[in-house]
Amino acid sequence: MPSPFSPPDASQDAGSAAPSRRELNKAATRQAITDAALELLRGKGPGNFTAEDIADAAGISRRTFFNYFSSTDAALASIVHGFLDNAIQQLRLRPSDEPMLESAQAALVALADPKAIAPLAELFTLTQQSPLMSHTELEAWDHCRAQVFTVARERLAGTHGGQDELYIHALAGSIISCGKAAMEVWFNRRGPDLSPASLAELRQLLIDAMALLGAGFNTTAFPSASRSS
Repeated sequence: MPSPFSPPDASQDAGSAAPSRRELNKAATRQAITDAALELLRGKGPGNFTAEDIADAAGISRRTFFNYFSSTDAALASIVHGFLDNAIQQLRLRPSDEPMLESAQAALVALADPKAIAPLAELFTLTQQSPLMSHTELEAWDHCRAQVFTVARERLAGTHGGQDELYIHALAGSIISCGKAAMEVWFNRRGPDLSPASLAELRQLLIDAMALLGAGFNTTAFPSASRSS
């Protein structure tokens, strides 16, 4: 059974070709590596296992591990990439003439199952509890920022001067900063709680953070449940 945190199967997208056996095998290997990394993280704690340990647990060679990931940090960061990739896919499905921030909020709304956000929440929780995980958190957020930047540049081509890199960088950076702010508020409220109710609250905080950004942080025009305890 596919992992619930894996990116959507390309065959499910209208007009796209079904993935080849080679692509499926590569996806399975990548998933095995990230699953092994997470199990080792849970069992041994941050900094207490190596790339070789992950490779052994995944049933692959050290060389194969490095064909997929440059480090243990990269493997751990990829745990959340399924959620981020799903969100980016939803973002790309939004109307091209829709304001970018409205699209970002709608993309998060479309991810209705709170469990989909579990890997993002778990990794964030672990990074807050251990300074050794700080590089992993940065890796995950940088992955998301790069994808948001790409989508924003595609969406805004021909507007704002077309090639206004400052505008696009600032927009992508602001979206990621609001996402991180939502994560921090959630962790301050819930700590390591990964229950369905806690994950649902995190999802709503992310949605509300995008709405705040879209409203220019005009709180009088934004009566949000995220400000309630």
